Amino acid sequence: MRGEDQRSEVLFSYVRLESRIPTDHPLRAIRTLIDEALNGLSRDFNKLYARDGRPSIPPERLLRALLLQAFYTVRSERQLMEQLNYNLLFRWFVGLSADDQVWNATVFCKNRDRLLDGDIAAKFFASVLNLPQVRKLLSGEHFSVDGTLIEAWASMKSFVPKDGGDPPSGKDHGSGGRNAERDFHGEKRKNDTHFSTTDPDARLFRKGAGKEAKLCHMGHLMMENRNGLIVDARLTEANGTAERSTALDMIEDNARPGSTVGGDKNYDTADFVAGCRERGCTPHVSQNNANRRSAIDARTTRHPGYRISTIKRKRIEEPFGWMKTVGGLRKTRHRGRGLVEWFFVLTAAAYNLIRVRKLLAATG
Repeated sequence: MRGEDQRSEVLFSYVRLESRIPTDHPLRAIRTLIDEALNGLSRDFNKLYARDGRPSIPPERLLRALLLQAFYTVRSERQLMEQLNYNLLFRWFVGLSADDQVWNATVFCKNRDRLLDGDIAAKFFASVLNLPQVRKLLSGEHFSVDGTLIEAWASMKSFVPKDGGDPPSGKDHGSGGRNAERDFHGEKRKNDTHFSTTDPDARLFRKGAGKEAKLCHMGHLMMENRNGLIVDARLTEANGTAERSTALDMIEDNARPGSTVGGDKNYDTADFVAGCRERGCTPHVSQNNANRRSAIDARTTRHPGYRISTIKRKRIEEPFGWMKTVGGLRKTRHRGRGLVEWFFVLTAAAYNLIRVRKLLAATG
């Protein structure tokens, strides 16, 4: 028979929140990994908080909520709090009961900034990689490096002269309250003479010849080639040498002598190749023979491992793509290099958690 469309308000619920989540839900395995990684950060959390006073939002719940923001492409902290209010899956993952009050978005952001001072994102990233079940998935011999542009939360209109001269030109300049139009034709703007009033750490940079220049930061990843997991994530100023200099720093910190390091044609320079060899690593970068001579020759390219590295290197585009589309980093929502880097590293950790769950499920 047809059921009746009636609304019934139930005062109490006798169904546990734990039983509402399917046993095979992907977040169950991910939360197990997260909780294990957070257990190792307890001392670091204690250093950030006073012993007395009013209890704040537990840092473990803060991090779980921020990871949910990356997993489900929640565009703002205010929307995240709204989701936590009615989404039982989110409440279970963060650690809230069905009756717990959700935090105010402003309070949540202020508590989140405390974790920025302790560099918790980098420590959590390292803690995930140091889990016993994750360490066995990592390769210590073969790596790939690459960089990408992270568009800053600043408009081109905010890029003004440092000396305060040359006021903005446009049809509606000075018409109260309206977002005035700007005419940039004939105006030379450079990082040496201009800066962004919205995000002073952003730099004007273009990806290549014929591309438009944008205010952005530059993100860098180092990936191990066995399973495509990120082993290092950093964010720097956007300039022409940042990719290679940061890659050498990551190689020095993560690769042992005898390792191979793959890279695209942008890394085919004499300085980068020499820097890799000084650190005992073999540079397996793609040759750039366009109107120039490559920095590597047949002594490197003749080995079968070189071809394998050039194929594996392309997998580093997968974490970049996930972090920008799903993780919300195509255009950052934050200002200041410190805060943008914090979220860049945390989003890299979120990608690793997604990848590790799939790898562990495949290997049983």
